[in-house]
Amino acid sequence: MGLDLWMFLSLLYVPLFHFHGFSLAEKAPYYSFVHEAAVAPEVSFFDYIIVGGGTAGCPLAATLSERASVLILERGGSPYDSPGKPDKGNFFPNMLDTSPGSYSQEFTSEDGVYNARARVLGGGSVINAGFYSHAERDFLRQAGFNEGLVNYSYMWVEKKIAFRPSMLQWQSAMRDGMLEAGVLPNNGFTFDHIYGTKVGGTIFDGDGHRHSAADLLEYANPFKIKVYLHATVEKILFETKVFSKPRAQGVVFEDELGKKHWALLTKDRKSEVILSAGALGSPQLLMLSGIGPSQQLKKFGIKVVMEQSMVGQSLVDNPLNVLLVPSPNPVELSLVSFAAITKFGSYIEGCSGISFTPAWSRSVAKALASILNKTEQSSTKLFQEGMPDPESLLDTRIRGGIIFEKVKDPKSTGYLELRSTNPHDNPKVTFNYFQAPEDLMKCVKGMRTVIDAIYSNSFSNFRYDILSAQVLLDLIVRLPLNERPRHLASALSLEKFCVDTVMTIWHYHGGCRQGKVVDHDYRVFGVDALRVVDGSTFTSSPGTNPQATVMMLGRYMGLKILQERYFGKYRKK
Repeated sequence: MGLDLWMFLSLLYVPLFHFHGFSLAEKAPYYSFVHEAAVAPEVSFFDYIIVGGGTAGCPLAATLSERASVLILERGGSPYDSPGKPDKGNFFPNMLDTSPGSYSQEFTSEDGVYNARARVLGGGSVINAGFYSHAERDFLRQAGFNEGLVNYSYMWVEKKIAFRPSMLQWQSAMRDGMLEAGVLPNNGFTFDHIYGTKVGGTIFDGDGHRHSAADLLEYANPFKIKVYLHATVEKILFETKVFSKPRAQGVVFEDELGKKHWALLTKDRKSEVILSAGALGSPQLLMLSGIGPSQQLKKFGIKVVMEQSMVGQSLVDNPLNVLLVPSPNPVELSLVSFAAITKFGSYIEGCSGISFTPAWSRSVAKALASILNKTEQSSTKLFQEGMPDPESLLDTRIRGGIIFEKVKDPKSTGYLELRSTNPHDNPKVTFNYFQAPEDLMKCVKGMRTVIDAIYSNSFSNFRYDILSAQVLLDLIVRLPLNERPRHLASALSLEKFCVDTVMTIWHYHGGCRQGKVVDHDYRVFGVDALRVVDGSTFTSSPGTNPQATVMMLGRYMGLKILQERYFGKYRKK
């Protein structure tokens, strides 16, 4: 069956169950199918059991519910319980909130870099900076995607949650500074991944309200789907027979009160368990269920269902390095609106006027005051520059901006290991930042480009001349951005600066790589009725921000799975 006919058939089902649009700041529509896991029956049966109601899991479930019964098991809560919390003005406080019941679970990698993983319906799209941009064509070709179905799936997502951002003064000046720094051409507004400088999409609407992957559940058939919140899956259940592959039968999950429940697949042989728990959760759950490196599984007393040495391997995080630039003039509240996509392998973005937590504000103000007290500039010069007390620059929102550089396609790879058999525990993660020399070269070139843009004519209204590049570098070195050691030359050498102040941009991927752990249809090698559909399957990060592509993947694979279930294996034209 051709692509156009399948698209037509899929559209027949969507309008029947289409709610009116909403944002996270508004009262959510009554999702009759969303419940706390504590009310789940002890045993239930579904055609598809999806572990993880995140960026891929929500669109995947909504699509599958058009023709089959679907269960989402989400370990976090609902983003609609606290209207306004995920909105633009609360970005950093929301993401850095790791209190019980928050949307974010903190962890520190073995590299000494602070990190966070989402635990909320909608996943990372509830706590991220909102930039919406398509994957580059090479990524799609390497993954074997059908271009027509990709474009259709993107449009399905964009109808609900993608917007064109306003380019106000700070973002425009930074964009123009990048053009002066040689990141050409100016491509204007586009979702496409193109070399040069471009304005991308955003999942924040014109009022600053966030729209997330959870909104895509508006498309779901409410009579064919269940979503259980605060449902932590302990392991996948397998049927094992002599001379046959192990076959997924369902999962065991625990509700918030600690009670166990069993979700099992229906007797239809095309029913499946699908992991959409992300680059940390999916490989962790495979290993907890007995699929992974046998030596590690035996160490924790886990019965080996299938030896799979590549589970948890080839894990990659794109290194992030930043500069904070105080401004003599007021700045707008803005998250990422544009991207500078260089040909040497660096992506550069920025945000302005954001809120820090009180502790972070004090750290920044203290570090900046210490630096200014040591400068050779006279107090007269400081007065002429109009430099206020550092505390005032960070009183409620930063009067200035943060510009950051992300290394594209790092060659440095790491791995994930179990920390315990408790599914609530974060696994041990090592990313091996800058292990490959070419990654460090990209960072150095990227930071030089950032500095050139900051000191361009276009950006002159938003920087203090008294704050040299050296001062800005020194400010970052003094901040507790990670647990890595600092060297005396950290602020004097961009190589040392990159290594010592590296952070995450939360775009880690791998651990269940396509071609290593799953095939091109995302089926786990060596077992039946089990797939992984999320960023853990990626061989690279798809463009400047992966969220658009992860959501597209959920819709894309939902259509393909339904096609296989009812009409036979999907074929390209």
